[in-house]
This record gives sequence, structure tokens and C-alpha cells, in this order.
Amino acid sequence: MHFGIFGVGDVARDPLSGRTPTEHERIKALVEYASLAEDVGLDVFALGEHHNPPFVPSSPTTLLGHIAARTRRILLSTSTTLITTNDPVKIAEDYATLQHLADGRVDLMLGRGNTGPVYPWFGQDIRDGLALAVENYALLRRLWREDVVDWEGKFRTPLQGFTSTPRPLDGVPPFVWHASIRSPEIAEQAAYYGDGFFHNNLFWPKEHVKRLVDLYRRRFDHYGHGPADQAVVGLAAQMFVRKNSQDAVREFRPYFDNSPVYGGGPSLEDTMAQTAMLVGSPQQVIEQVLTYREQAAGHYQRQLFNVDGIGVPHRAVLEQIEALGTIVPVLRAESAEGRPAHVPDAPTHASRIAAAEAARVPGEGGAR
Repeated sequence: MHFGIFGVGDVARDPLSGRTPTEHERIKALVEYASLAEDVGLDVFALGEHHNPPFVPSSPTTLLGHIAARTRRILLSTSTTLITTNDPVKIAEDYATLQHLADGRVDLMLGRGNTGPVYPWFGQDIRDGLALAVENYALLRRLWREDVVDWEGKFRTPLQGFTSTPRPLDGVPPFVWHASIRSPEIAEQAAYYGDGFFHNNLFWPKEHVKRLVDLYRRRFDHYGHGPADQAVVGLAAQMFVRKNSQDAVREFRPYFDNSPVYGGGPSLEDTMAQTAMLVGSPQQVIEQVLTYREQAAGHYQRQLFNVDGIGVPHRAVLEQIEALGTIVPVLRAESAEGRPAHVPDAPTHASRIAAAEAARVPGEGGAR
């Protein structure tokens, strides 16, 4: 199982100090978080894509390319890449380039985003969101898997004899996660292709998570990719940890209450009780994460923690990442407990090369 951190690169005021970091500081901080995540033994660093203030990651491949040059082991991902408003040709080119630069340490999470105005900024209509996600991804897959593509669709100009360059590293495209908070259509899309499904469950109770994950697993089986428990699932969580739970809650509350995302809604305590808001001691965080395997997702492959943003100061974010360095080994051991041998590990470039090679040898299985 892979554990890591993700963020969206928001620039937010610290309600305690009153200070707002500059965009330059936030961009540099994201690089530092990724490097520290690798140093403490995490598996994944993921970065979102936004094109509006107060966010800085409008060009995630630029940031991730820089991080790739400063790291050696950690897998670089997105949270998310906008499949609706990006040209799939540009996605194919950019992420194949990043894949080469990072020696295969790249996958990506595709989503529709949650900022409505981004659609007209890039010449699209938000009412076409789902149709764009379906059509653009169908083209992206072909661009990565076919050397020459002839294509015509509804939302972009046709392609005739087009070759996307560079070609994917070793002929194996980056693994794709389809991310959704509430859309069964996206779970269906992930299942249809045999890709991963990432449920960004920060705002929803376990019952909702279970419904969407169960749907994805059933449809994964239906489309012939393997038994339902072999489907590839990822989950999210927001985390703030201190040695004892009282200090964690006391310190995190001002950031929660003043957040444009969380503030003004249910209380911190209610949010902690209902969702993947993990605020407490290391042991409490471990116990809460493990409940998602038992109550919502079964044996899953990726767990990402949001420890950044909503004004939490730089030093506290570094402390959260350092804490994860002690929490994750326990979670990794506990997650392996009772995991059936036929349930796959989180996909990597190396494992996908092996699967592709096995698919070319009769009688040795298939590749996802």
C-alpha cells in the first residue's frame, strides 16, 4: 500500500499570526514538503491543479518536474489534473515528458475540478463536464497507446495521422486514477478501463464512500478486469496530529473555523466524527485510517493525507510530515495484515512493465 501527502497549493492567511505567505513562499514550500516526504519514507507526493487565486499550482508538471530533479524515490502524482479543460493532446505530451524526467515515478489523477469559472476560461461549458471527461480521456488513452492516431470528437478539432511525442517511457503510459467526490459516472469510467478510482472523501461520511467504491468494484468485475477486490482504490484524508489529542484539536481549530472550505459548516467535532478529518494523537490517526478498510473501502492501495493549506503555518506542516514518518510504518504493517495474496499492490512503473511483458507471453496473465 502507498502512503503520501497531497495538496492544492492554496495561499491562505494564518488566523493566529495574521500573516499570508507570498506565492513565491508557497511554491518553494511545496518543493520542500515533497523532499521531506521522501526523506521520512512516504511513497507519494501529489499536487493539485488550479488556475485561479488563491492557488499557485497552475502548472503542476513544471513544479513536479523540478521536484523530480530533487528527489530519487518518491512517486509524483497530481490531485487533480483537469481532464475537462486541458487539451488531452497537451496532457499526453506533458505527462509523458514528466515520466521520462522522473524515470517512471509518475502517475496522475484525473478530475473535473471544483471551480466553475475555469470552464469558460478554457473555452468550455461546465454543463459538458461529464461528457468532456469521457471524451477527453478516451482520446488521451489512444494518444499514449497508439503511435498514429486518427480521431474526431465533439469538443476539439479532429486529428489526422497525429503522433504524440515523446512516447511513454518504455512504452508504458503513466497509471491513471479517476478522482471523484460524488459522481457515479466517474467510478463507472474508471471501472470500464480498469484504471484506479480515487475517492476524495474529505467531506463525506463512510457510507457515501462505501457506495461509490462498491460501485466501482462491481463494475470493475463486470468489465472483466478481475474480481472486485482486485480493483485499485485510493482514499484521501485531512490530518493534523500532535502528541495528545487535546493539543491537536486546540491548535487546529482556528484553521478549521476560519477556512473558506470548512468554516461556517458543521463543527470540527462533527466533521471529525463523520468524515476523514483526522485530528488527534498518532494512535487516533492510525485507528481512524484503519476503519476505512473495515467500513468503507476494503483492502485499498493508496492513502493520501492533506497536511498543507488553510493557513496552517510552514513549520507545523513540516511537523505533520515528520509525524507521518512515524505513523506510516505502523499503517503499512497493519494494512498488510490479512491482505489476500491476490489483491494487487499499488501500481508502479516497474510493476506495469512486468504486467505488460506478461501479457505478451501466452498463459502468463494480463496487464491493466
